Amino acid sequence: MYLLDANVFITAKNFYYGTDFAPGFWEWIAAEYTANDLRSIPAVRDELLAQDDELTAWARRMPSDFWRQEVDADVPSLRTIAAWTMTGDPRFLQQARTDFLATADYRLVAQAHAGGHVVVTHEVPQPEGKKKIKIPDVCAVFAISRREPFGLFRELGLQLVRPAVASARADSTLIE
Repeated sequence: MYLLDANVFITAKNFYYGTDFAPGFWEWIAAEYTANDLRSIPAVRDELLAQDDELTAWARRMPSDFWRQEVDADVPSLRTIAAWTMTGDPRFLQQARTDFLATADYRLVAQAHAGGHVVVTHEVPQPEGKKKIKIPDVCAVFAISRREPFGLFRELGLQLVRPAVASARADSTLIE
């Protein structure tokens, strides 16, 4: 299972796949999430709902099982990662520790750890960072698999193609 970080959705909407000009991306996730085992978590959904924009509307339309609920089997991983956050790496400032435990990132990483899932995020490691605990750095400590979104989408066969009607119209315009 692939667990998608909020930044996958937010970055897609803001930069690459706006819902107004690239609806195929959002339709692909909605249609293929079960076949490709793409999911996210309720804490990520909460972050998206706080935006109150077209991404919020999309998140509301997604089936409830897209948002993988925490289960009892996740609790040991939640505890393990919380303990590491508070005591495991002395480089982080106290505010970074507190902030991380209050984010969806913490829950996302813990669920991935508990279930052997892959975290999908745009975040990059910051091994010398002190002010923010980054998902890739936690994944490295706990041997949690991590992927960047574009490589995963290619691997899963995402193709955003123009509809045949629009393509035919564009071709005729070029000929004139």
